[in-house]
Amino acid sequence: MSATEESSRGSDPLGAPTPYEEMQRSPEFKALRDRWRRYIFLMSGLFLAWFLVYVLLADFAPGLVNTRLGGTNFTVGLLLGLLQFVSTFVIAVAYAKFAEKNIDPQAEALRETVEGKL
Repeated sequence: MSATEESSRGSDPLGAPTPYEEMQRSPEFKALRDRWRRYIFLMSGLFLAWFLVYVLLADFAPGLVNTRLGGTNFTVGLLLGLLQFVSTFVIAVAYAKFAEKNIDPQAEALRETVEGKL
């Protein structure tokens, strides 16, 4: 394939944008992408902050982290470590619900619009 053929792959020979390129430039797509990014960055930031608190407590508050819970060998540090797994699961479930309600319907509408133009 020549360089000329590759450069014209994204649009028709007259230089008009493809339906995919039109959709990508549309305000609806940009709003959808921005909504998705806000959610992802927020949840990622919250999880990283929560993880950082866990690591900092382990390093700078060993007395607290080593505190035994109720006369067992179960410590605050172990509980916080297990809660890291729980929070990961909660974030995954929350994202699935968020996407189902806020992302998927708009993405489906955009997909139908593009497929109607093909």
